[in-house]
Amino acid sequence: MMLPDYRVRQRDALLAIARILTQELNLERVLEQILGFAVELLAGQAGLVVLRGEEGGWTLATVQGIPEAFRSSLERLVRDVPPHEDARYELPELQRRMETLTHVASLGLLRVVGLPLQVQEQAMGAIFVFRSFPALFTPNEQALLQSFADQAAVAVRNARLYTQLWREKRRTEALLDAVADGILILRADHRIERCNPAFARMYGLPVAQIVRRRHEEIIRWKRIEQGMTLEEAVAGGWPLTPQATFYTQGDLLRAVEPPLPVGITYAPLLNPEGSLLNIIASVRDITHFREADELKATFVSIVSHELKTPIALIKGYVGTLRREDATWDPEFVQESLSIIEEEADRLAELVENLLEASRLQAGGVALEKNEVDLPALARRLVERFATQSDRHTFEVHFPEGFPLVWADERRLEQVLSNLLSNAIKYAPGGKVVVSGQVRGEQVVVCVSDEGPGIAPADLPHIFDRFYRASEVTNRTKGAGLGLYLARAVVEAHGGRIWADTPEKGARICFSLPLETHLGADGR
Repeated sequence: MMLPDYRVRQRDALLAIARILTQELNLERVLEQILGFAVELLAGQAGLVVLRGEEGGWTLATVQGIPEAFRSSLERLVRDVPPHEDARYELPELQRRMETLTHVASLGLLRVVGLPLQVQEQAMGAIFVFRSFPALFTPNEQALLQSFADQAAVAVRNARLYTQLWREKRRTEALLDAVADGILILRADHRIERCNPAFARMYGLPVAQIVRRRHEEIIRWKRIEQGMTLEEAVAGGWPLTPQATFYTQGDLLRAVEPPLPVGITYAPLLNPEGSLLNIIASVRDITHFREADELKATFVSIVSHELKTPIALIKGYVGTLRREDATWDPEFVQESLSIIEEEADRLAELVENLLEASRLQAGGVALEKNEVDLPALARRLVERFATQSDRHTFEVHFPEGFPLVWADERRLEQVLSNLLSNAIKYAPGGKVVVSGQVRGEQVVVCVSDEGPGIAPADLPHIFDRFYRASEVTNRTKGAGLGLYLARAVVEAHGGRIWADTPEKGARICFSLPLETHLGADGR
């Protein structure tokens, strides 16, 4: 039996809408076509779709047959619907407003029918159709409109799910791109599905040259310190539980030299049935941790040596002087006591430097600033150091009218003392010069010697804690803290410190800012 023409058109319209829902992701275009079919098949003159936001509030999504000048009034009408915690209780008020508006605008000549867009009792919007004759909408027409409303509700739900998935995907991508650790996402067959920029930078290859390659092609070890490779773990039956992770640490061979110390944590991603979907590998550069371990080993070695030597000397001379079977002449006793005092001072200096380094690491440098006369301070220290060496000559060169600086005099004395001590220690003899000059809004002070100078390989590290050049380690005493402390003090004053490489010897310079609250002449 042949279906009536309007029934055929209804069926074709619903089939067309179903096809649109599977092919179109743009919510606005889908709603426009659904509303167009609804207005046409219900013999309407106009229609509209309103949507409720996920956080509440109603908006006009699409309209048909309504003048643009009237649209702003409609938008205000739906926007002002009183809110309720359950959107279904807002729909009757929305329907009442549409009916009132229709009656007033047409003097009772228009009818409106509206049905909610609802999925699993969750109201997401409503569809309204207006027509220009007063006859009521029949049950068949309302059933047809309900079919359109149901399709529109599906479209809204799909669009929101798509938008939510898109946002989550973008959020995850942004997180992976921003994280400092390297991230690899592997498929179950160990092929790399995703690589973040941090890992690409670590490895030395572009992301495009890493993805789609197998894990064992990229993660190759020069040496494993802890754990095992992923391939060895899988061979042993990993993962045994959904929360199973394992950690591997060692030197990673990469596209650039040298190998990189890393720690990699592998975590499985399983589906509800327990099958492996992905493996997430988090790759962390542990260079700093290794440097910290090496620094601790250096600290123990240096401090042990630096403490052991003076203690042994003090103990040896005290033991000698206490012998009851010998009589010592006064000159030997005085010489022995002088050595004991010198080694005790050395111990005290080492302990003080270690405490100072600990304080710096914990909370920085506390400064007590006053006006400081740098030329006078330099001359005073040079006089003191001149009595400690007959192999060096000392000179102080500062221009006339050298400005005062606003600084901590005790701390600057510590800096200059360290620089002068190094000049005496590392230069076998010759001239030691302390000089100063004014450069713009800062002063520069340098201490130079005529020793062997600083090797280019050592220059980047001489201000590091516990660093001592290998060429002088066995020839001189020290814990490698003097220049580290000097840098901390200078930087606390807002200056900087550096090493020059003159033709002969070494020169260490530091700058200090001229504070603006001093007088115009700096005094």
